[in-house]
Amino acid sequence: MKPRTLILVVAAALGIGFGSAQIPDAAAQQGKILYYRNPMGLPDTSPTPKKDSMGMDYIPVYEGEDTGGDQVRISPEKVQKLGVRTEAVQRRVLSRPVRAVGLIAPDERRLFTVAPRFEGWIERLLVNSTGQTVKRGEPLMAVYSPELVSAQREYLLASGGLRSLRASSPETREGMSQLAETALLRLRNWEISADQLDRLRKEGQPQQQLLLRAPADGVVLEKTAIQGMRFMPGEALYRIADLSSLWLVADVFEQDLNLVHPGQEARITVNAFPGELFLGKVAFIYPTLNPQTRTAQVRVELPNPKGRLRPAMYASIELAAGHNQAAVLTIPTSAVLSSGARPVVLVELGEGRYQPREVRLGLRGDEYVQVLEGLADQERVVVSANFLIDAESNLKAALGSFGGHSGHGATAPSTATTPETPPAAATPTTPASAHEGH
Repeated sequence: MKPRTLILVVAAALGIGFGSAQIPDAAAQQGKILYYRNPMGLPDTSPTPKKDSMGMDYIPVYEGEDTGGDQVRISPEKVQKLGVRTEAVQRRVLSRPVRAVGLIAPDERRLFTVAPRFEGWIERLLVNSTGQTVKRGEPLMAVYSPELVSAQREYLLASGGLRSLRASSPETREGMSQLAETALLRLRNWEISADQLDRLRKEGQPQQQLLLRAPADGVVLEKTAIQGMRFMPGEALYRIADLSSLWLVADVFEQDLNLVHPGQEARITVNAFPGELFLGKVAFIYPTLNPQTRTAQVRVELPNPKGRLRPAMYASIELAAGHNQAAVLTIPTSAVLSSGARPVVLVELGEGRYQPREVRLGLRGDEYVQVLEGLADQERVVVSANFLIDAESNLKAALGSFGGHSGHGATAPSTATTPETPPAAATPTTPASAHEGH
């Protein structure tokens, strides 16, 4: 619905003067009545008072008040009575914090699995409980493996043969050297530590038990190792996490995703420490959207040097989001009315005149919204709380509030008509759809 049609239909139906406000106390001072116009905004007029087919009084138009048909005029007294407030269109930097909730999780890059690459048996468990803290290089268990013993023997034989062939031909020494290197590489591929290899060289005897050590500082999240059990190559015996840095994976609504970017500071609170603030940074925005919740996951890196935060904690997150570095033309969000097709604002023209105008909006902040088209800098728009309306039917009621009425079916006050016309009886409120045909 275009603004002109909207204001004609609504304001007329509710007794709002186009170019005049129907103020009972001032009716006698309006001057000469020029004509009476259709209350539904239709083009027909009447030189004398009359009613339309629905029993609504035609509205008098006084001399000097026949302004543009797309405007509403309200007396200063009515403006003050209604509490109509306006605010200038201004340039400002838009900002709005993005709020979300999420779950704290271990940093996937700091997860480690202890899974031997050979078959064997666990002789002794040195770290035997979940949740235990370990240091990098700390022994986890002692294992026995026939494969490991055999590989040690191969290496010792090749190393000893290489030393005994010092006087042999270069070709012979080269072949033996390759055998020794192959045996050593096999042990290294099985993640045998350098200390254990040095001990093997010094002692010259295969070690029946070898120690498997922690790959990093952290906490044991999972432990399947049991003393005496047999394990197979690749079987996970421990899962260790370094919790000095965590991830917070938050669910951000799709309309807020344009406000989130990597490197953005995040302010985080958790129920375990009320009133305490933790700081992190956005590290990654996941490329897919959840079709059920219409949210995307945002990963925040969260330092945890004291280990107070724990995986699986719920957390609330706030991102300070700036839309633009440069100031843009804005109006208060309370000034925007929905007319169905496009948003509408009421522009103050001066001398009690107001005009509905379609606008094209851009980015939204907490209290202000960007205006792309329809308004100029320093124009004034109505921001009264009466106009926080979404639906078109309510928009009509909001515009009608200028005339002091709340529905289409209410008749104009009898004092707004000529003395010769008796007051019209109140009629039931008619649904908006019943007026659309007029």
